[in-house]
Amino acid sequence: MGLFSRKPKLPPADRPPLAADERVLAWAAAGNGEGDGVVVATNLGLWLPGRGHRIGWHSILKAVWSGRELTVTPAEPVVERDGYAVVADGPAETYLLLDPGELPHQVRARVTRSVAYTQHHPVPGGAGRVAARRVAGVDGLTWTVRLDPGTPADDEALLVEIDALVSAARAATAPADA
Repeated sequence: MGLFSRKPKLPPADRPPLAADERVLAWAAAGNGEGDGVVVATNLGLWLPGRGHRIGWHSILKAVWSGRELTVTPAEPVVERDGYAVVADGPAETYLLLDPGELPHQVRARVTRSVAYTQHHPVPGGAGRVAARRVAGVDGLTWTVRLDPGTPADDEALLVEIDALVSAARAATAPADA
């Protein structure tokens, strides 16, 4: 490809069922060992092969690019609390991208841009990360606490502690005129 060559448009057969306000930013043919597919990055999130829905940028806990493979770890809801959700790492999904183009860059930029606040804290029985994320197309922030592996989500002392941590983080990040 020449200096100004562009990747061809996403073939209609590979186009996911986009929302009216959703647009494709980058895509790449992929394989995950269970068949081929297409990974599609849009302004609202990431479409992975074999899924009938997009993962919002705010719901991706980790995205790692090895130079050949993209590994995505989505958030898995554990407990809904008042004004935030407790989440854990969902199963990581890895895709081999032979012609990645702009896809890894878009994934990194969009996931990073969704993070408005993040702080790791020790909590009873382990640790957790309080995070405020921007949701594409929605005003305000979505708050979560990602528990480190092995941290018990059903412990009452832990829930009381993370309630306080989220409240403190919200207070610290609230606009002065609010």
